[in-house]
Amino acid sequence: MPVDPAQYPFEPHYFDRGAGVKMHYVDEGAEGQGPPVLMVHGNPSWSFYYRNLVTALSGTHRCIAPDHIGMGLSDKPDDDAYAYTLAQRIDDLGAFIASLKLTEPLTLVMHDWGGMIGMGWAVRHPEQVARLVILNTGAFPLPPEKPFPWPLKLTRTWLGTVLVRGFNAFAYGTTVIGCRRHRMPADIARAYCAPYDSWANRIATLRFVQDIPLRAADAGYDIVKHTEANLHRFKNTPALIGWGGKDFVFDAAFLRQWQQHLPNATVHLMPDVGHYVLEDAADELIPLITHFVRSSSRAVAS
Repeated sequence: MPVDPAQYPFEPHYFDRGAGVKMHYVDEGAEGQGPPVLMVHGNPSWSFYYRNLVTALSGTHRCIAPDHIGMGLSDKPDDDAYAYTLAQRIDDLGAFIASLKLTEPLTLVMHDWGGMIGMGWAVRHPEQVARLVILNTGAFPLPPEKPFPWPLKLTRTWLGTVLVRGFNAFAYGTTVIGCRRHRMPADIARAYCAPYDSWANRIATLRFVQDIPLRAADAGYDIVKHTEANLHRFKNTPALIGWGGKDFVFDAAFLRQWQQHLPNATVHLMPDVGHYVLEDAADELIPLITHFVRSSSRAVAS
């Protein structure tokens, strides 16, 4: 995979999920000494999204950033070998966290579909969560006032399949529209797209969108509702919401939902920033997250 080691200078690690399927992850910093920070990405990104935050925090914390199966440097099995569903993703994350044998609660950083996966795990294990960092994501059904975005509708059609798997349109398009304050540099955009270099290797970027549960009859909808119903368990957990105001999917309607569920969260709204907030506002947001994670206050969900 043609990603410049200067851009992504981390030693690869692999977790065997079973049946010969391996999950790649980054594990940098003060292992065994520093508190753990788990960073969960969404679609169509990968752990590359967190590279600058890993660098910023790894001097004091153990920074862990997995690639979901089918994403980044993880294996990309076909449908016969892996279930590309929300339930499977949450189970994968739980098995991965259990394999780390962490001795203290972690800080959970989430972006995009990583919020649904991360909080889907968290509501099952609230005692293992010390802090939340929420970055343009959701962990509840589509807000009533929010229409399902037309690009995602298109992606769920036969034409969307051709565009996503044939031309890498989802990964490439997100690098174009994901940054609104600053245009994403070409070399960074190439790195985001690099893992998805063939029809076979783009399976997860398509399946993620196809698996979004919108109605009660959809697979995974019960998980989404259960997660939402238990978000109140984190109302006293220190939480930082870093939000880009020009995200066409995770927009103001999603932010309002988070504020209702986590009324004590600190909100940092960046009105001119797009979906890839850690790219578009790195100089502004990464110091805020670093300070928040390193702060001495601590609370465990109850």
